Amino acid sequence: MSEPYSRVVGHAISASNRPPVTGTLKTVLRRIDLRGESGPFADRLPRPNLEGEAPFVAVRKIIAEVRDSGDAAIRALTMRFDGVDVEAPLVEKKDLKKAWESLDVAVAHALTVAHDRIIHFHEEEAPQPHVVTQDGIAVTSVPRPVERAGLYVPGGLAAYPSTVLMTALPARAAGVDQLTLCTPPNLKGEIESVVLAAAYLCGITEVYKIGGAQAIAAMAYGTESIAPVDIIAGPGNIWVATAKQEVAGVVGIASAFAGPSEIVVIADESCPSSSAAVDLVLQAEHGPGGRAWLVSWNEAYVDEVVVAVEQIVNLSPRRSETLDTLKSDGYVCLVDGPETAIQVANEIAPEHLQLMCVNAPEFVSEIKNAGAVFMGIWGPASIGDYLAGPSHVLPTAGTARFSGALTVNDFQKRMHIIDVSKPGFDAVRGSVDQLATAEGLWAHAASVRERERWAEQGVIS
Repeated sequence: MSEPYSRVVGHAISASNRPPVTGTLKTVLRRIDLRGESGPFADRLPRPNLEGEAPFVAVRKIIAEVRDSGDAAIRALTMRFDGVDVEAPLVEKKDLKKAWESLDVAVAHALTVAHDRIIHFHEEEAPQPHVVTQDGIAVTSVPRPVERAGLYVPGGLAAYPSTVLMTALPARAAGVDQLTLCTPPNLKGEIESVVLAAAYLCGITEVYKIGGAQAIAAMAYGTESIAPVDIIAGPGNIWVATAKQEVAGVVGIASAFAGPSEIVVIADESCPSSSAAVDLVLQAEHGPGGRAWLVSWNEAYVDEVVVAVEQIVNLSPRRSETLDTLKSDGYVCLVDGPETAIQVANEIAPEHLQLMCVNAPEFVSEIKNAGAVFMGIWGPASIGDYLAGPSHVLPTAGTARFSGALTVNDFQKRMHIIDVSKPGFDAVRGSVDQLATAEGLWAHAASVRERERWAEQGVIS
């Protein structure tokens, strides 16, 4: 951590070494005043900045190109969107091993710590076979992993080894053997070494230098060199998220809409203003398309946080990306109290929700919609992003209303084994006959009547 940045977080802020933000964050972070108002607030809260129909039109063309032309389309699209010519997108296994062996020792240790915590969590959470017996009919519910999973990891101008772990390890805990990872190349046509190292640590052997909607299409439909997968998981920008929506049904899509990063911070004066500020910035720095909201009932405290955000942004090496997020969907929302703040959060349904206020545990039971909830001053979302255990692939754009984090369950399907004994058959045969007859399904009814006849004749027992 740089010294200037340390001073920001410690309240003695000095931004003299960087030019000031153009305009103050008082204008960048727009205000919504809901004091004195009662919910629901949905019609008074801005919706996520989605792009309308345009991404769908563009993405459909990309998918069609990949379906029609395979590897040739992948190469051409990578040149078009990433500005590099990648003739051979598959990373050789020896390069994965080399990346791990050459990794900085401290980074390797951190990745290992994260790996062990994440895999432990998902192995503990993994569903087990379950047997239910009723009147001589035993039903065993058995989890079965998909055979091949596709993982998408954002990249290009940034490196996300954490996302490698957060997608691969739930799949591993689910029992998936074959993993295909796609991530965009950088301007040199390469993948950052730390990402390759993370892939090696997770036992991934198929890593492709492919990003964007074309990567999703390649994993869904296959190409000459890339085998199609059964399910695709991983976050991405609007184009990636749209592509996943378009191929849903051809393959399984894990998590509803893992798009640009979002955070809602509910805080009061019990939390240092710089802590609330840096936690807003930590998700905003991912860049365009995200959301960063502060919700509080103390106007003076809100003013302090806004000042701290401005100063932190001024010092950030990712100043441009952070400002892009704050300008597009950065808000402070004033409410009457914590109960109303929770109402607002539930209607936003954010990817990340932080509770940093007095008596925060009392309000957890009222939270209905959030990808992940971080409670208390000691739990910034960054801990969840890296190593708390659950996957950081979370629902965005309000889809936390009906979806949750990426889990082992996303890489498995349930198979039911139904074992019917003679007493079990006798207990239900009449009801099956009646229901089948009521629905006009003759063969359904005959399936039990015939068995009755066979039993009477001694054919079966």
